[in-house]
Amino acid sequence: MRHIERHRLHRIGWLRAAVLGANDGIVSTASLVLGVAAAGTSPGTILITGVAGLVAGAMSMAAGEYVSVSSQADTERADLDRERKELVADPEHERAELAAIYVGRGLEVGLASKVANQLMAHDALGAHARDELGISETLTARPVQAALASAGTFAAGAALPLSIVLLVPASALLWTVSGSSLVFLALLGSLAARAGGASVMTAAARVSFWGALAMALTTGVGALFGVSA
Repeated sequence: MRHIERHRLHRIGWLRAAVLGANDGIVSTASLVLGVAAAGTSPGTILITGVAGLVAGAMSMAAGEYVSVSSQADTERADLDRERKELVADPEHERAELAAIYVGRGLEVGLASKVANQLMAHDALGAHARDELGISETLTARPVQAALASAGTFAAGAALPLSIVLLVPASALLWTVSGSSLVFLALLGSLAARAGGASVMTAAARVSFWGALAMALTTGVGALFGVSA
């Protein structure tokens, strides 16, 4: 029978990194631009600061994602190696352990034992990875994919407020950058929610709130130091 249901769980790895990257790109770059602009610096300095923030942020996101997801992948490999050795050393215990998991999920003892026997005959390590360790092909860690998605989307997100800096005079930067960035964030939250099958309004409100808070605080810091200077 053809499987016609369309699930979104397979997107969770790259979607999380992409949303995080784009959101951070918009928020951090817009906040940086606003903070520097509020301090009364020149348009050229504002632009250079924003571009430097884009490059540094994209590399930081890529490195951070790669390191963190690599750590997850290392842990998964270590657990799989341990499980592989246990299957060789004591397969009967592992079979009973798998059957007990299915009993805990609601199967009768006899049926759970049959299921465990068949799954172990087909792919013992895969069965234990999925049902005992919670590791599956869909959710497995992919460091390079996460790093590239995060860095690319950070750069794309950061380019949005920077484009406003290029198009708008310095006297109007505070309002235009903050306002447009909130629109960008709301759109990002909506798109991410649609891709993941979540509530569009909730996602848009969530990213907009935290983005507005970050920009307000950074603008306040810039204004404070600008007045002090």
